[in-house]
Amino acid sequence: MIKFLISFLLITTLLSAQNKKHILLKNGIAHIGNGEIIENSLISIKDNKIDFIADARLIKIDITKFDTTIDVFGKHVYPGLIAPNCILGLQEAEAVRQTSDYAEVGEYNPHIRSLIAYNAESKILETVKTNGVLYTQSTPRYGTISGMSSILATDGWNWEDAVIKADDGIHLNFPKSIQKQGWWAEPQPSEKNNKYTEQVNDLNAFFENALAYYHATNVIEKNLRFEAMKGIFDGTKNLYIHADYVKDIIGAINFSKKFAIKKMVLVGGKDSYKITKLLKENHIPVMLNRLHDLPDLPEAETDLIYKLPYLLQKDSVLFCLQNQGDMEAMNARNIPFLAGTAAAYGLTKEQALQSITLSSAKILGIDQLVGSLEEGKLASIIVSDGDILDMRTNHIILAFINGRIISLNNFQTELYHKYSNKLGIKE
Repeated sequence: MIKFLISFLLITTLLSAQNKKHILLKNGIAHIGNGEIIENSLISIKDNKIDFIADARLIKIDITKFDTTIDVFGKHVYPGLIAPNCILGLQEAEAVRQTSDYAEVGEYNPHIRSLIAYNAESKILETVKTNGVLYTQSTPRYGTISGMSSILATDGWNWEDAVIKADDGIHLNFPKSIQKQGWWAEPQPSEKNNKYTEQVNDLNAFFENALAYYHATNVIEKNLRFEAMKGIFDGTKNLYIHADYVKDIIGAINFSKKFAIKKMVLVGGKDSYKITKLLKENHIPVMLNRLHDLPDLPEAETDLIYKLPYLLQKDSVLFCLQNQGDMEAMNARNIPFLAGTAAAYGLTKEQALQSITLSSAKILGIDQLVGSLEEGKLASIIVSDGDILDMRTNHIILAFINGRIISLNNFQTELYHKYSNKLGIKE
């Protein structure tokens, strides 16, 4: 009950400061996001940015200069978490087709923008942001080229209000040399993809035409698909290539070299630990798929997937964590616990935190805006009673997005309080 009252008083104070311009968070344990920790921190929020961050033991400040001062003594302060490569905001109920808007008909859809399908009123967004996930890369699915993703906040009036970076990159599902059969409960032996060469040839032909269009100076009629491809040739957009196995990853790297792609990102990368030297030499970061999974090969170590972050970290490959798979929208709230698993299998706690904050921001190209608690960045901050990477102590009590306090209430908390009151259960 006492913990609830403290949280309530802090939230009430911050809500009253919503329209104030200068806020100070003091005495928190600040996890910067780049590996550093400030045990007794001062964080100044001015307008919508972090004005300064410092160790309270080393400097003196005039508290009267601040409109509002919030004491978060003993609490853990983190940068807002990021959920890359996710259909969060594009799907509400997986079993109801009408609530899913993340795929289009056809194989080559680089011009399709997930941005305009983003549902800022999603009930799932409410549950995700209460677990610290403040940003998501809204990503289309299926086809050879799924479309363009965008990076949005998990709180906003609409997609225009929520967008942080529009059309950040194009997603390519590289042809698979091996096709998995069955499903997780009833796996079947994998089979060779007999259409692999044909699919790669089709992909090459599309890129050759797109590149010719990019270099053309006398285009009479615009081609929307090829117009959308220009960004990956001039380096203003990432090319996210989804591939898992060694042969496909090497094929994807050679493919990107052939077309002089300036910014390739590997998405998935189950076998990425086998070719870390190649990835590092070509400056290719990896968005590792969800860690709470089993390896595909029966002879592999059961905990192989859990150790992938450590295997990439020790070889200095830039990577982040993401959550693509079944029920990924609602499971996006588990992003901090994926990082917790990585910390249990080789990473330090701060390295694990970086894999869902600053590293994600670097790969997405938004690290000048968010991803760490640093001066000049947007004030996107979460405060937790305990360690957010541990599901036993993760309890977010305050959150800012772009310097604006957000509500941490959701349908689940409403039901909890409703039935707690009904049954007379006290916290």
